[in-house]
Amino acid sequence: ENADFARACARWKVRQSMGRVGSCFDNAVAEATFSTIKVEYVHRRHFRTRTEARLKIATWITDFYNRRRRHSVCDWRSPIDYERSETRALEAQAA
Repeated sequence: ENADFARACARWKVRQSMGRVGSCFDNAVAEATFSTIKVEYVHRRHFRTRTEARLKIATWITDFYNRRRRHSVCDWRSPIDYERSETRALEAQAA
């Protein structure tokens, strides 16, 4: 099983997680993100096809979740706004 998974990751050029097996923190951020997407978007809609679901979910993530939705971990800013402010702060420190 693990060898199959490792081969699949290599084939798709995906880096495997380096956390300890069984660590509750290893996938916490990803799990919280997917839970939010399901609760706030997916479970509130009906999609006719998988293609429609993929397109609409991806659009929601890029247009709303990353640009306008405020996140507690980002000091109640959107991820895009947070990244921009962090980049400006780092550039100011480097100057």
